[in-house]
Amino acid sequence: MQKKPQVIVAGAGPVGLLTALALAERDVSVIVLESEPALTIDLRAGTYHPPSLELMAPYGITEEMHKTAIKVPRWQIRDRRQGVIVEWDLGEIADLTPYPYRLHLEQHRLTPIILSKLKAFPHAEVRFSNKVVDASQTGDGVLVNAETPGGTQIFQADWLVGSDGGRSTVRRCVDVGFDGFTWDERFVVASTTHDYAPHGYTLNAYLADPEEWAALFKMPDDGPPGIWRVIFPVPTEEEEALTLSEEMVERRMQRFLPRKERYQIKYKSIYRVHQRVAKEFRVGRILLAGDAAHLNNPMGAFGLNGGIHDSFNLTEKLAKVCRGEADPSLLDLYVRQRRTVNLEYVQEHSIRNLKRLNEKSEEKRNANFEELRRQASNRESRRQFMLVSSMIASVRRANAIA
Repeated sequence: MQKKPQVIVAGAGPVGLLTALALAERDVSVIVLESEPALTIDLRAGTYHPPSLELMAPYGITEEMHKTAIKVPRWQIRDRRQGVIVEWDLGEIADLTPYPYRLHLEQHRLTPIILSKLKAFPHAEVRFSNKVVDASQTGDGVLVNAETPGGTQIFQADWLVGSDGGRSTVRRCVDVGFDGFTWDERFVVASTTHDYAPHGYTLNAYLADPEEWAALFKMPDDGPPGIWRVIFPVPTEEEEALTLSEEMVERRMQRFLPRKERYQIKYKSIYRVHQRVAKEFRVGRILLAGDAAHLNNPMGAFGLNGGIHDSFNLTEKLAKVCRGEADPSLLDLYVRQRRTVNLEYVQEHSIRNLKRLNEKSEEKRNANFEELRRQASNRESRRQFMLVSSMIASVRRANAIA
């Protein structure tokens, strides 16, 4: 039996590490258990919205991110045939946030920043190669079984936060349903050093097409000139080996933007995409946050940002409970606030974003584009669109739930 911390966090991704950092800063002892031997490299998430940057700023994280990250104040929705449908300028909401832009930084470049901040607290610890395999509750705490290099060990704490990803062991241990669906099409991501900016693309752009839509993001990579990450849909019947073959990746890249030379591909990967929300975010002394609580497609960059918002919402309340300043029922407010916005905003708008890109009906496609042009036609409707797409509206909605 290990020394008892007040909170155990399962998972050392961004959400788990932020949860531990925010608790430690509030004088709550915490231990993070991570199954991998070190911080992982995830090549998917990497876009941060203004509210996320605001939440991380007091910890010095946002300032540190800016040293290598790419600011994206303007982004586009395009059509393969019609070109640019709308271009949004987040500078128009500079009166609402100190960060009127999207910030691009790979997730695996964020986690070391958070971990370095966490190491400053003696009452916080991260244990790698500690895989949570079981969790149970007692009358006044939780017991967590973990496989460690020294064998199976039991950890005891007052509370457990499961931020251990979409295949969460913690969620399985409390037998919480994960309602929703999995998209038929998979996504393939190819990263190239070719510069799309001279072709009129903003550093983040979405391309609608009934046959093969695409999404484009520029990332810092190891430094200038950075890389451009391009996402394509993969038909259900296509074999994974074919999808990741040099010729198929080249075919997709050439279809997106034809050029005489072959594309230099630095990274490529394929993954499945889900739209799911846990039936419960809290079962007694066990709570869920991030991908363990909700999954969505990446069109709009709501997933990791939603997890960041979970983390800070939860830790503000959990710290008060741990310090005896609030009743545990306060944690039910976390559930109401974060589960509601995940259902009302994250799921709804990420699904709408993807359907807008892959719509096959010409009539519906044109209706979508006309709606976007109408929203972009005057200041108030533009601001409203950007409040939603930047997740400022979802944070406001959560905070309004009593």
